[in-house]
Amino acid sequence: MKKAFQILSLLIISVFSFESASANVSLANETIKYKVIYKWGLVHKQAGTATIRLTRNGNTYHSLATAKSDPWADKFYRLRDTLRSTMHAPDYSPSRYEYIAHEDGKYSHDIVTFSKSGNTVTGKCTRTRKPKKERIAKTEHRTLTAEGMTVDMLSSFYYLRALDFQNMKPGEKKSINIFSGKRKELLTFTYSGQEQIKVDGKMQNTYKVTFTFTSDGKKKSSEPIQAWVSTGPQRIPLKLIGKLKIGQVQCIYYQ
Repeated sequence: MKKAFQILSLLIISVFSFESASANVSLANETIKYKVIYKWGLVHKQAGTATIRLTRNGNTYHSLATAKSDPWADKFYRLRDTLRSTMHAPDYSPSRYEYIAHEDGKYSHDIVTFSKSGNTVTGKCTRTRKPKKERIAKTEHRTLTAEGMTVDMLSSFYYLRALDFQNMKPGEKKSINIFSGKRKELLTFTYSGQEQIKVDGKMQNTYKVTFTFTSDGKKKSSEPIQAWVSTGPQRIPLKLIGKLKIGQVQCIYYQ
């Protein structure tokens, strides 16, 4: 389940990789939900759920994403994760990001505040960690910098509506900076073209994408992840698949 939500987070990141006229998009309040499925051979079982909500207050957007493992999965790996992002309207650029994780008895809490000077983006990070079976949490601070567009794991989701997939060529690649609480990382995103898939028993027209996540542009953090984004006006990510050591995890959109 931990890997499942990491994969969902990576999908959220990936939709920002095509720079576009996102400032022309104004989103209404919304709630988007996902089922997290574990698949291995004949095993096909829901392991958890994730929900992403958006609200607007004047010139500020607030997004909240939560994920939790199902009761049967809690016995193997209990997960309760929360992501929050505060963004500027109308371009959805982040000003504050927060990640709170309760995973298998461990606790993590990251806060990143963003500022920009010219083309340089700075992230002031506070990281708190409490390992499993330990009573005292440890906190550290660090500063991250990057040149060019830089986002967090949640804010980039809302550029989805402005993506110009129709004018993208299969095989085209884009990259973008992202700050976690620990380090600056790079996402490389490859557009594969249109594909029709079945989601919850219904055929859907989608844009297929594949992406990889690297640290300092060198060390691969994840196996390639496949994602399918709706061609409709809302551009909702409908499905994503990531490999595990045993089997795979799927995140499926549902209403």
